[in-house]
Amino acid sequence: MGEPEHLHMTYNDIHKIIENSAKTIAAEFKPDLFIAIGGGQVFGFFPARVMVSNLVSVHATLYRYASSCTIPKRTFLKDSTTKRNIPIYAIGLSLYEELPGTTAEQVGNQVIRTQWLGPESGNTLLGRRVLIVDEVDDTRKTLHYAISELQADVEREIASLPEGEREAKRTKFAVFVVHNKLKPKLGALPDNVPYYAGENTEDLWLDYPWEASNIDEHDRIADEEKASGKYKSAIKDA
Repeated sequence: MGEPEHLHMTYNDIHKIIENSAKTIAAEFKPDLFIAIGGGQVFGFFPARVMVSNLVSVHATLYRYASSCTIPKRTFLKDSTTKRNIPIYAIGLSLYEELPGTTAEQVGNQVIRTQWLGPESGNTLLGRRVLIVDEVDDTRKTLHYAISELQADVEREIASLPEGEREAKRTKFAVFVVHNKLKPKLGALPDNVPYYAGENTEDLWLDYPWEASNIDEHDRIADEEKASGKYKSAIKDA
């Protein structure tokens, strides 16, 4: 198999995509808790941080790009209107990464849980409007796993409540990805889970700036791809 075709994304590209998406999500879903999907690298942490900034105010800007690399398990931010804290939680899921104890057959086929919300995750999520954030929807296996497991945690907690209280405490989930690859999916999401994609793309290898070892070279290639028309042709209507 040959080298896959690449498309390079800059920090400004990502920020603008999320800023535009945040307006729709704030109006339609109104999340009050974020779960960023991470793995061995940043993955959903950076998009989640930018999303929170834009939901607090459409004019908000990210105070520090590097914060996504050291984001704690919970980061509380004040909503400028309600003054309530908006927490960001992190879960670790790996599909393509080789981890200790995994086999070659598991890589790319089986989602491995590396970090979760804790023993009382269901109780943490009860009654909340949870936006799950990831950078890219490729095969959809990771998103399917995250939704299925989080919903199972919530349902176990709801089962312990009096029947009359259960419906009010049921958690609402939605998904946001920066990019959705237009390809057959191997996982599915429930019909009652709203799905938001910042951009739809062709099935290319997406190179994100937080993965770059040389950010100047990364941005130079991204500029070349824009100048040649490659970027525009790869992006489809969301």
